[in-house]
Amino acid sequence: MGLKAALSRILAAWINKDLNHIRNNSLALQQKTFSYLIARAKHTSFGRDHQFERIASYDDFKKQVPVRDYEDLRPYIDRITHGEPDVLWPDKPEYLAKTSGTTSGVKYIPISKESMPEHIKAARNALLSYIHETGNADFVNGKMIFLQGSPVLDKKAGISVGRLSGIVANLVPAYLQKNRLPSYQINCIEDWEQKVDAIVDETIHADMRLISGIPPWCQMYFDRLSGKTGGKKIKDIFPNFKLFVYGGVNYEPYRARIEESIGFAIDSIETYPASEGFIAFQDSQNGKGLLLLTDSGMFYEFIPADEYFNENPARLSLQDVELDKNYALILNTTAGLWGYSIGDTIKFISKDPYRIMVTGRIKHYISAFGEHVIGEEVEQALMTVANEQGIDVIEFTVAPQVNPAKGELPYHEWFIEFGKKPADLKALALKVDKALQKKNIYYFDLIEGNILQPLIIQSLEKDAFINYMRSQGKLGGQNKVPRLSNDRKIADELKKYIAPIHNPLPGRKGHDE
Repeated sequence: MGLKAALSRILAAWINKDLNHIRNNSLALQQKTFSYLIARAKHTSFGRDHQFERIASYDDFKKQVPVRDYEDLRPYIDRITHGEPDVLWPDKPEYLAKTSGTTSGVKYIPISKESMPEHIKAARNALLSYIHETGNADFVNGKMIFLQGSPVLDKKAGISVGRLSGIVANLVPAYLQKNRLPSYQINCIEDWEQKVDAIVDETIHADMRLISGIPPWCQMYFDRLSGKTGGKKIKDIFPNFKLFVYGGVNYEPYRARIEESIGFAIDSIETYPASEGFIAFQDSQNGKGLLLLTDSGMFYEFIPADEYFNENPARLSLQDVELDKNYALILNTTAGLWGYSIGDTIKFISKDPYRIMVTGRIKHYISAFGEHVIGEEVEQALMTVANEQGIDVIEFTVAPQVNPAKGELPYHEWFIEFGKKPADLKALALKVDKALQKKNIYYFDLIEGNILQPLIIQSLEKDAFINYMRSQGKLGGQNKVPRLSNDRKIADELKKYIAPIHNPLPGRKGHDE
């Protein structure tokens, strides 16, 4: 065992005491965080506008501070981007994390001197928690790759601006810098495909032991490595590769293909970082769920997902949540986000300690007919059938078809890129439809009542989603394909990539039966 590995085990044991404190004292830590946030921001513009000096309890807070999305908070953020201090949080932010919004264009999320260290600490503790539980620390002696955005930062009103992953790349602790790849120069390449090819060339002969990134873009890296080496498995290219760290999307639709590319079922750590804060990470290999970080400068609120669009939805603190119920996640942070709807939905699978699963996006659902089908339901329905039948799903998205051909009932249209196209798409579609009906009673009622016909699957050609993302200027980085849409914008674009129907015999019309 190398020196770094030995020291990391000692540090991991020490950090685990801190994590146990979080596991055992989450409610008290949330109350402490709430009180600190209100006191610290009392004299900011936002604090004065919302009478923070009169807030003594969470009930007071709910009366004074409404739930907001980015557009609602934007007047305050615009003042920050024009150089005004003490707007949402004392002083100016240390950074502005630049993200892409579907309705807001470019969004600037403030990151303060107090909130930034929590991002770094959480990423570190996720690895140390793994080391403490498993005893596996050898990866710290080899190379680690983080597939991320460019570390080049711009300036706006004297504040450093960049993608979150690029900001974090500038703050990697010194003890990890020698182990870290890709190099700064290659990380600065903006074109994603050029960047991946350069990363392949730089890392192909390295002693790679940990790889981290969003699963679909890691898969692209694995595919390019395999292509460069004549089809080798990743385990044969990197024999000491033992840990995969991921976040940003549900891993399950990608797991089978990634493990096939690697050559074995690798240990993995799921993380839940966002520009707004590092919210949770997987703290155990022995169960599902992510430990909610209740001592990281964030006070959490939760709105039942089925009430989110009501005029006066319930608004709950951590002590009032229930297990296995979908909630929209609301944040209040040491960067000055107040009643901020992050857009994600989560559910609790444990309250001792508080562990969550990310279930989707509050605005990514299909309810064209009142069914309110959510991301978790479509993912589970498809992957349950795919795993049973050994079907390789590369990527997919779903949209409603409310104006079908004359005489047809409306339906959900699924656009799926397969590793190998199934022999009978109609049979697959019926099985997935039955699985979805079991997940969603409203969808079941619509099918039973002949309001909807069973879903239809469109098989897409190879690299369809990569080509689609490229056409939108969103290839790589932190960009993800939405699983669900309530309109046809993505669906209509993906029609360009529907795989041609094979004609089995000359002169005979082919079909997908």
